[in-house]
Formats: sequence, C-alpha cells, structure tokens
Amino acid sequence: MGTTGLLLIGGVVLLVLIALFLISVYNRLVALKNRYKNGYAQIDVQLKRRYDLIPNLVETAKGYMKHERETLEAVIAARNQAVSAGQKAAANPGDPAAMQALSGAETALTGTLGRLFALSESYPDLKANQNMLALQEELTSTENKISFARQAFNDAVMNYNTRRESFPDSVVAGFGDFPAAELFELEAPAEREAPKVSF
Repeated sequence: MGTTGLLLIGGVVLLVLIALFLISVYNRLVALKNRYKNGYAQIDVQLKRRYDLIPNLVETAKGYMKHERETLEAVIAARNQAVSAGQKAAANPGDPAAMQALSGAETALTGTLGRLFALSESYPDLKANQNMLALQEELTSTENKISFARQAFNDAVMNYNTRRESFPDSVVAGFGDFPAAELFELEAPAEREAPKVSF
C-alpha cells in the first residue's frame, strides 16, 4: 500500500470522525430541546390544575360576594385568557411569542386573583367556608408546584440556549431546527410571588 492509499484511508477516517462528532452534537441538541419541552409539560399539568380550581373558587365565592360580580367576572376572563395562552405555549414550548403571551396572561390572572382574595377579607362567612379553605389550600399547593416546574423549565431552557450558542454546537444549530427558546418569566417582580390566599 502506497502513500496515496494511506492518505485516502486517513481522509476517510477523518471524515467519519467528523461525521460522528456532528451527529453527537446534533443528538445532544435534540436531547436538550426535548428536556425543556418536557419541563414545559410539567408546567402545563400544574397550570391546568390551577385553571380547573379557579371556577370552583369563583363559584364558592359567588354565594357570599353577590355585590362583587365585576371582580368575579374579571377572574374568569383572566383565567380564560391564561388557558388560551397556555394552549398556544404548549403547542410550541419555548417560542418567544407564545411564552411572552403566557407570561402576560399569568400576570393578569395572578393580579385578578389577588383582588378576589383581598375582597374576600370583607366576608367572614366566606373565610370560614370549608370548601373555600380546601380550595385555598389546593391553590397554594398548586402555585408552589408551578413555581418549581417553572424553575426546572427555565434551567432546561438556559442549558439548551447556552449549548446552541456555544461553538461548535452553534454551527450544527444553524443547520438544524434549533431556534432559541424563551424563558417563562413573570412580567412584574411583584408577581413573582404566589397570590396571598389567607382565609
């Protein structure tokens, strides 16, 4: 075997190693993308649970807060907007427009729930209602789970974005379907806390 044969074999081996490296980078990006999508799925489960609790909360409050119809309707409207935004985000987790819409809808919902809870302080019978106490406890638990799921999602998005922006992964990301993913952050710092539910 001559020098030309050795160079040919060396070139083929080099091309195979480069191909294997690129495949490895591509697969790593796919795994990271799937990890943040799974992270959003965990948020989605908790958001659905929260959205399902809200009509029960409003229905329970309605019996006591007959003169607060505007607030109760605002809570339901904010919930419906959040459900719609959540469905769009679930269809494409990490999409900047969908995540920003969800963030805005969640901020609005948290604000209207805060107003409902503030008004409920004026209704002692509502505060003592067992159904309302159970809903309050479940909502608080759900808010905590959403917070933990959002942190896990944001960590996965950060890892994915860091990897897709780093060389040589950025080269592979440019050729594949690896757009930047958006974090799920609340719009106002005051909204970073779960609504105060003290019945």
